Amino acid sequence: MDIFVQIVLTVITASTPLLFAASGELITEKSGVLNLGVEGMMLIGAITGFAVAISTGSATLAIFAAAIAGAAAAFIFGFLTLSLLANQVATGLALTIFGVGISALVGAAFVGVALEPLPKLAIPGISTLPVIGPIVFGQDIMVYGSFVLIAAIYWFLKHSHWGLVVRAVGESHDSAHALGYPVIAIRYMATIFGGAMCGLGGAYLSLAYTPMWAENMTAGRGWIALALVVFATWRPGRLLLGAYMFGGITILQLHAQGAGINVPSQFMSMLPYLATILVLVLISRDKVRIRLNAPNCIGQAFRPAH
Repeated sequence: MDIFVQIVLTVITASTPLLFAASGELITEKSGVLNLGVEGMMLIGAITGFAVAISTGSATLAIFAAAIAGAAAAFIFGFLTLSLLANQVATGLALTIFGVGISALVGAAFVGVALEPLPKLAIPGISTLPVIGPIVFGQDIMVYGSFVLIAAIYWFLKHSHWGLVVRAVGESHDSAHALGYPVIAIRYMATIFGGAMCGLGGAYLSLAYTPMWAENMTAGRGWIALALVVFATWRPGRLLLGAYMFGGITILQLHAQGAGINVPSQFMSMLPYLATILVLVLISRDKVRIRLNAPNCIGQAFRPAH
């Protein structure tokens, strides 16, 4: 039972950064914007959060700073693609390259510096309960925040007026503009929100998952988050399921090695990315479902008619 608890705890920590980043990208894509810079924004959030935590000693400030840094990077992407009408795919790839480079430059001074991980919730008499105590009542604030985030996104898209507007802009920006909605402003807000969530996903890596800084520590998680949005067919509930499935695959290598299973470590390390490719191949065969759920205007530039 102790082994089971440890496995569940590691799956939760491995899944949380994916959940943050994929949730932000889901909102961005729902508005019709395709931002492939998730990996870069996560790295920017990771180094910003870590640097602020080391400098101030405040985890709260670090979390907020990481969200702001991710949002700022997304704003740059939005300015280039929404205002200057640059190609979204090329700009997103450039943002990833920029994020890798700037995070390595800023993080050079923090390599090898240790940091206390985010504190866990501790409720006397409850957190010590067998199994359910450490799993349900022994997580840090960002894990609980990820669940609140998914519930809020579901409610926003399903039951709120502005959630319907975001979906309408993603489905037909011309129709939304004709109805008087500010398409560019809405896409800016969705893009900035997506960047903030990617920043939080990166911050979780450097503040909780592995409380230290290492160059390129996201290790492709941003690309997995992008694939998760497609896997979930742009639905928040399925996003939660997919994030935890991929998180489980990510930590499988650790437990397999700990159990003494004689499998090459390189093969185990590539499992999350192999699973991502397989899932995308399987999903791409169902073109009808993708057509029904994907925003019709995703990746399309909008120039309002005067």
